[in-house]
Amino acid sequence: MKLQPDRSDAQTISGYGPGWVAVGTEKITHNVVIASSGERIRWAEGYDALGPADFEVLANLQVEVVIFGSGARLRFPRPAWLAPLAEKRIGIETMDTAAACRTYNILAQEGREVAVALLLAPAP
Repeated sequence: MKLQPDRSDAQTISGYGPGWVAVGTEKITHNVVIASSGERIRWAEGYDALGPADFEVLANLQVEVVIFGSGARLRFPRPAWLAPLAEKRIGIETMDTAAACRTYNILAQEGREVAVALLLAPAP
């Protein structure tokens, strides 16, 4: 699906599909964290490999909210994984990756300090 953001200084997602996400013209095919401030971080090997250290990375971004895109289906993070975010009073919302991409763009275009952590489901 192609996304057309409004004009914004924030880094936004321009498209996504099975196993990939695009930022501008760059196609990313690995799990990734994208922050409205411009940071991009290779992230987590997959849902089954997630742990508190992966969410510590998110807590260090100094954002208001993190959108967690859990892949093709909705899977919630374990409460213990979220401790680093809770300690810094950073909100987290969980949704499938497609919805996470759309929600991130809306918040980033509003000027919010937001990051999206995406698990990219491989193409079938």
